[in-house]
Amino acid sequence: MRKVTAIALDIQGRICTGCNNCVVACPVNALELTVANPATKKKTYNVLNGKAVVVNEDVCNGCGICLMVCPQRAITLTTE
Repeated sequence: MRKVTAIALDIQGRICTGCNNCVVACPVNALELTVANPATKKKTYNVLNGKAVVVNEDVCNGCGICLMVCPQRAITLTTE
């Protein structure tokens, strides 16, 4: 089995509607939908209505459930 060395989750903020499906479906709570905060140092994607999706890639296990539940197909996941 190939060892996954890095997981990169990318959210296209211009098409994400902030529906919260990915946050609810994530089994490890790696995603959070919150109010956009430009001062945060976490990986953040600004989406519609002044909201942002914050990704904790240290917690993400790359299962891809967030991709499957996104109705806008705004999420991509890459691994090395």
